[in-house]
Amino acid sequence: MSKLRPEYSIERLHERQKGKLPGLLGVQVLALEEGTLTAELAVREELLAPNGFLHAATVIGLADTACGYACLAHLPETARNFTTIELKSNFLGTATQGTIRAVAKAVHLGRSTQVWDATVTDPNGKTMALFRCTQIVLY
Repeated sequence: MSKLRPEYSIERLHERQKGKLPGLLGVQVLALEEGTLTAELAVREELLAPNGFLHAATVIGLADTACGYACLAHLPETARNFTTIELKSNFLGTATQGTIRAVAKAVHLGRSTQVWDATVTDPNGKTMALFRCTQIVLY
């Protein structure tokens, strides 16, 4: 398993997202540990779909950001970056208010690829989405 890279602290991740999609969504990283990252966002009116429910892209944005930040923090020592090559999400519920949370967990931390799973929960802690992505490691 790749070791956690100390230069990617929670504060550094928050700094990197200013003016980018994760910042616009309001993603907040809560915890970063070896093999896992936890993030959340507050549901706001502008993140809802026209039908009044949370837009799927908002949920994917949270889950993909959690997995992406976790990948970045777990890159092999000589790697310089990564990019997503595949992602999938299954939606089991929704939210219209409150705070949703994503917990990203490493499935595979290789030299050329990483696979991350995220579980997104609604404000009551009920699973609302299951997410998996594959990242290619760039050297």
